[in-house]
Amino acid sequence: QVQLVESGGGLVQAGGSLRLSCTASSLTFSSIVMGWFRQAPGKEREFVAQIRRNNGVTYYSDSATNRFTISRDSGRNTVFLQLSSLKPEDTATYYCVAGAAYSRLPDAFQIWGQGTQVTVSS
Repeated sequence: QVQLVESGGGLVQAGGSLRLSCTASSLTFSSIVMGWFRQAPGKEREFVAQIRRNNGVTYYSDSATNRFTISRDSGRNTVFLQLSSLKPEDTATYYCVAGAAYSRLPDAFQIWGQGTQVTVSS
């Protein structure tokens, strides 16, 4: 059973930065992609960023482009999400995912972490 454990959330002022981490307990070849979704109170879960574990190709939402950076460690079982120029609207619970293919749809992923809270104050 694969487990994803996130860390790095917290409270930050607008314009600040945070770095989220997600470590997988074990991954198979079928878990090609790792990434992040987020969910704000009263809103649907939305795609943020993903990375292919084998070649490092990255994908970003429009809101994440040029502000967030996803990366992986050399062992490829840990992914990072560097959040920069944070805005109050980035406040959400951020969830790590692992799956067989890139997708912007939450339903495409069966492996989820427990979530880490990011709160951006104005």
